[in-house]
Amino acid sequence: MIIWVRAFIFNILFYGLSALMCLAIIPLIFAGRKTSLLISHIFNGMVYKLEKNVLRLDYEVRGKEYLPKEGPYIVAAKHQSAYETMKLHPLFYDPAIILKQELTRIPIWGKFLMKLDMIAINRQNREEAMSSIVDGALRMKAQKRPIIIFPQGTRVRIDATTKEKPYKGGIIKMYNATDLPIIPLAMNSGLYWGRNSFLKRPGKVIFEFLPPIEPGLPEKKVMQALEERIESTSIRLMNEAKENDPGLQHLKTPIDYTNEVQVNA
Repeated sequence: MIIWVRAFIFNILFYGLSALMCLAIIPLIFAGRKTSLLISHIFNGMVYKLEKNVLRLDYEVRGKEYLPKEGPYIVAAKHQSAYETMKLHPLFYDPAIILKQELTRIPIWGKFLMKLDMIAINRQNREEAMSSIVDGALRMKAQKRPIIIFPQGTRVRIDATTKEKPYKGGIIKMYNATDLPIIPLAMNSGLYWGRNSFLKRPGKVIFEFLPPIEPGLPEKKVMQALEERIESTSIRLMNEAKENDPGLQHLKTPIDYTNEVQVNA
């Protein structure tokens, strides 16, 4: 019951804060990108305080040693909820996120996203989307910014397999065009902040960076390595969380991905 009360209070405060932030940024629509970036960090910091103090939800980052010390790179991330989208700026400072074009059409907020200079794609037109991904990635490489992509293209239920939500080819187009390494990013955020869920649970989300996939490898090998690493690690992180918190044990997750690959081989 307490979890539901905390979630109710958090949602009121979160959406109220989001509305106030939209009003506050109206005078700043014509401000420069540095100002917009600062506002993004302020907003994400305020949301984090709400998560920590109201929901009792925090996060931990593992594998930071796999991130390049300098220069651009690609991060291929699992996408289980809205939670991780609000941690991308704290994690990378100035990331270029590949996102659906519809988000840029949201009044006020869409203008703000454009100020942050993201890579917006039209998911209804595959050819146009691929072109936008490649052109945008090359532009971000020149800016030396990390590029974040969700290879499955959308938020995925924690119990969904890659048969239901397969990895898409946009990341390969970007990988070949930019000649940049791919850093896989696994997580268990969906256990605590479900996809399209009102309920948010207390606990600790784990983000885990994995060894990089270096440039120049065959496409099939890249996709296989990417999928296996992200899926098996995300499942391991979810299982770890469930072992540590009995309140999560009723949530369904896929069978271990490595076992599934071996069975189907």
